Amino acid sequence: MKIGGKPYRTIWRAEDAVRVIDQTRLPFELTEVDLNTAQDAAHAIKTMIVRGAPCIGATAAYGLALAMREDASDANLDAAAKMLNATRPTAVNLAWALNEMRGVLAPLPPAQRVNAGFKKAADIADADVAQCEAIGNHGHAIIAKLWEQKGKPKQLNILTHCNAGWLATVDWGTAIAPIYKAHDAGLPIHVWVDETRPRNQGASLTAFELGSHGVPHTVIADNTGGHLMQRGQVDMAIVGSDRTTATGDVCNKIGTYLKALAAHAHDVPFYVALPSSTIDWSMSDGMRIPIEERDAGEVTHIAGRDAAGKLTTVRIVPETSAALNVAFDVTPARYVTGLITERGVSPASRDGLLKLYPERAKDAA
Repeated sequence: MKIGGKPYRTIWRAEDAVRVIDQTRLPFELTEVDLNTAQDAAHAIKTMIVRGAPCIGATAAYGLALAMREDASDANLDAAAKMLNATRPTAVNLAWALNEMRGVLAPLPPAQRVNAGFKKAADIADADVAQCEAIGNHGHAIIAKLWEQKGKPKQLNILTHCNAGWLATVDWGTAIAPIYKAHDAGLPIHVWVDETRPRNQGASLTAFELGSHGVPHTVIADNTGGHLMQRGQVDMAIVGSDRTTATGDVCNKIGTYLKALAAHAHDVPFYVALPSSTIDWSMSDGMRIPIEERDAGEVTHIAGRDAAGKLTTVRIVPETSAALNVAFDVTPARYVTGLITERGVSPASRDGLLKLYPERAKDAA
């Protein structure tokens, strides 16, 4: 995708480093950060310099390649993989990417692991781009069909939650990729962007992306979505996923479940867009997904730019108040209209997913 006319990915090789966009500085500053060690990669993931399940996976892959450049021994391969895997417990892409890397690196002698590691990490990143573009094409077909069914209105309103655009992946995005494709094809798309408290990924990242690409959008408070659905001002909802079970339960940013309930109550189609690397074939019950609980400071404080243009953080709750910061929730499959993957669209069910991925039948819980 492009920022100011310049094409970007979220992660790329730059000379001797791996370079990423510091997403904690957006939308006010476009800052690039170099990762030189596995510890740098782990820090970037844990502090959300990079975030979004596919982007986390790609960063972890490059992190393991960087670890091999430092020390290509078996002991360091195991230690670095363990360290990177501990950074974020919910998104399954992290463990998936590390397993992919270990599958390539472990059989090789240490002398071959550096080049092989960087090549495999690049392959993972390139595959994510291709998968996300395919998701965009399949989702575009859904949007175009809905627009036709509604009589080609002057504006088709799509609601999204959190950020599942190109900043959450390597490029294109998951939930936002169909929106980009539909917009580029000339469909009159307007996006309701949930602010997504407490880290405001919608207000800062999704709005930044859509604005950079010229997609009409409006940022709304998280609690506004149900009101808009009740009044017929939402034609469909598309969200991403950090982990989807083999039976179609979806774990995504906290607040997704409430939007799914509102969509179900008002007959609004509710789609989830995800690459196959986000499917946890070993799990059948979404309530078993480990849910990350982050620092309470993300709830008690908020970051922004003050009147002087300076980035600052302020406290918004009383000093004596405790805060709970649960990062994700689970939407049961029964509330999901369909899963948009790189292979097509399926019902949110084991049978639906296995029709797209029959080779995973032996793995499906």
